[in-house]
Amino acid sequence: MTSSTLLRYASVSVLLCLMSGFSPALRAQDGSDGPPKVLVIDREFIKPGKSGAVHERAEAAFVHALSAANAQQHYFALTSLSGQSRALFFFGYPSFAAWEAANRAVEKNATLSAALDRAFVADGDLLSETGSSVWVRRDDLSQNTGNLRGVRYLEIRQFVIRPGRSQAWEELVKLVMAGYKKGVPEANWVTFEEQYGTGGHGFLVITRLKSMADADHMMESDEGFVKAMGEDGMRRLAELEASCIESDQNNLFQINPRMSYPPPSWIQAEPDFWKPAVTVAAKKAEGPAAP
Repeated sequence: MTSSTLLRYASVSVLLCLMSGFSPALRAQDGSDGPPKVLVIDREFIKPGKSGAVHERAEAAFVHALSAANAQQHYFALTSLSGQSRALFFFGYPSFAAWEAANRAVEKNATLSAALDRAFVADGDLLSETGSSVWVRRDDLSQNTGNLRGVRYLEIRQFVIRPGRSQAWEELVKLVMAGYKKGVPEANWVTFEEQYGTGGHGFLVITRLKSMADADHMMESDEGFVKAMGEDGMRRLAELEASCIESDQNNLFQINPRMSYPPPSWIQAEPDFWKPAVTVAAKKAEGPAAP
């Protein structure tokens, strides 16, 4: 490989290596292993000085209300380690109909709805902006997907594709998939395509990390990928990147169990991670005992 190709790869690798996580991303609410078909993401941008324990106490009210009602509307929370201070809440469903059914179940429970309304008012005082988006899993653009067991961080990369360039984007991703299957077969990621709530033709590429050491390992995998692709393959990837990607951004998030309402199967699988946090959150929401 020529030095010029290696120099070009130095920029292309930012696009590629972050798609090559060594663990996948999510798990469906129906209890099945693997990412959900429909992913709903609620975003909360936090005012300066209102993140951390302050925001966790407000979110504990949601966890307590749902736990008290034994609600089936489960989710997990992420807090940002890069970019703007924000929290993401991931809700997974096997279908849009299942999402509708979950929402209706909450609406029919007057006590739960009232408790959630109160929690939203208190939480809103801490936020500068909120928003929601809906995404659908693309199995043909994902590789070696699995569940969240043992995962503590998610790396989330969002790509916006130029109008009319979807075919080039899919060719790009499939070339990446082929390269990693050959050169780094343990590589994993899950891809979601936007459906609602975003400003362009977007895709999320989500990688899970059990520790920060996984991020180091990802960066070290480049050599095997480059060797598998060869000079012609890397040149083609650069051409496709330039032709189809309008913008992209990448950020790192930490899973926050104290702001999450995980399904019982997750707690059973990792009680030390999930159960103590849920218990503490509920107690905080209840407040001190009466004298």
